[in-house]
Amino acid sequence: MGHKHTVLDLKGRKGARLVMLTAYDAPTARLGVAGGVDMLLVGDSLGMAVLGYDSTVPVTMADMLHHTKAARRGAPGAFIVADLPFLSYATVELALGNAASFMKDAGADSVKLEGGAEVAPIVQALVRAGIPVMGHLGLTPQTASALGGFKLQARDEDGGRRLLADTGALEQAGCWSVVLEMVPAPLAKLVTSRTAMPTIGIGAGPDCDGQVLVYNDLVGISAPDFRPKFLKRYAETGEAMRTAIEHYAAEVRGGRYPDEAHSFGMNADLLRRIESG
Repeated sequence: MGHKHTVLDLKGRKGARLVMLTAYDAPTARLGVAGGVDMLLVGDSLGMAVLGYDSTVPVTMADMLHHTKAARRGAPGAFIVADLPFLSYATVELALGNAASFMKDAGADSVKLEGGAEVAPIVQALVRAGIPVMGHLGLTPQTASALGGFKLQARDEDGGRRLLADTGALEQAGCWSVVLEMVPAPLAKLVTSRTAMPTIGIGAGPDCDGQVLVYNDLVGISAPDFRPKFLKRYAETGEAMRTAIEHYAAEVRGGRYPDEAHSFGMNADLLRRIESG
């Protein structure tokens, strides 16, 4: 099946309100496409959303490849971006090998990495090799501890100027798009106006060229106390799931499930012959 979008198509849709959603498995990817998203992100956020870690740092390439392959099987025609996890692009050689695995083995259409001017040489090498790269600025979860935790970034003049400079460095290096995470909305608007790359916001206000959310957060199956200011929960699926499990447990304990309607019958004569040996 041909892909619905290409890098050139998506890059050409700057200002078009692009929709991106995380997907870590086949069912989620399938639902994302059915719901009309433009891009799926197999994010290293799976560390917290799926694998039970308290950060993205422990996520490995093996984890990412496993989940990217699953998402691709669920959405054969989707445009899929895969995160290069922590330390998987520390050198050009590492970055090239790991990005190639995403593209050749897992079926990704693009990779995403965190950082600004300091990763420009990595971006250049990947782009020269024919690998589309999405950047990620502002709050960069892989280095969140060095940034003071999961907090709003670029809140002062130096931070704002650095964000602009890093965006320019990524664009010059060849990134086709950039995620802006947890930055003031007016600054994200300025960055968006200064770059030809589509900007994808998360906690960056309404003026980015697109938005991304973590699927688990959007549908209400993440931790109940995870309520950052930018997050809008569009459903409380977790509550519905818990209620369903409670009903299942109660019916099993009460002898109401399985009932005749949910069991397979057998010919009585055949059963008697089996019983008689």
